[in-house]
Amino acid sequence: MNLNQSTKDKWDAQLYDGKHSFVSKHGNSVVELLNPKKGERILDLGCGTGDLANALFERGVDVVGVDHSARMVNQAIDKYPHIRFIVQDATKLEFQSEFDAVFSNATLHWVKPPLKALQGIYQSLKPGGRFVAEFGGKGNIETLSNEIRNQIEEAGFDFTKEQFPWYFPSIAEYTNLMEMIGFKVAFAQHFERPTRLEGENGLRNWIEMFGSQLFEGIPEERKKDIILKVEKNVKDTLYQDGNWFADYKRIRVIGLKQS
Repeated sequence: MNLNQSTKDKWDAQLYDGKHSFVSKHGNSVVELLNPKKGERILDLGCGTGDLANALFERGVDVVGVDHSARMVNQAIDKYPHIRFIVQDATKLEFQSEFDAVFSNATLHWVKPPLKALQGIYQSLKPGGRFVAEFGGKGNIETLSNEIRNQIEEAGFDFTKEQFPWYFPSIAEYTNLMEMIGFKVAFAQHFERPTRLEGENGLRNWIEMFGSQLFEGIPEERKKDIILKVEKNVKDTLYQDGNWFADYKRIRVIGLKQS
């Protein structure tokens, strides 16, 4: 899932599979939007540990999975040795007119600059091919990330824009970029999708898995204290019926490469 240009690989593939399987589960509906056909050649961009790539394979698709994280790719290979998985940066894709579709779930909000990724996606597609993606949009995890920033600053630490690892565009911003590259935008949607996190420590696990960059330079003990305060302050909003929820807002797009 993480395909930004950083050379650091901080992804815990075991934690991802064990506590964050919701990523792939929600991705199944994006597979339906993709509507894959038997025999198509499809690139799974940000394949993580390979679950959705395997779902495509089971539909008769010739699928290739790529991810920036070697840890994720190695776990995908262990789980699904019948599928080709490659470590590759989303801003440096090396494919040329090879795929009927490029599919991406929960990945592109990690990728900066977004225009480079879109250029690589476009060149990877055959003429007439389609790009189908879902990722975090404007306002995604805003309640949680704002409180983390507030608590970091209250603890006496600086918080810079470089520590914020994500790109959460509006529909207008992202579809404009798609059109700049040459895509015909066939579909675009922005919607709220509160996402249940697993277990009593669900919020803490989410922060450890996806938000570690927010705490760069902060000692581990201070980090634990900050996270406890974050949990306390967002509980009224993000804890319901015995479960933590992440305040997700997502974008879905379909772009067509002109013949």
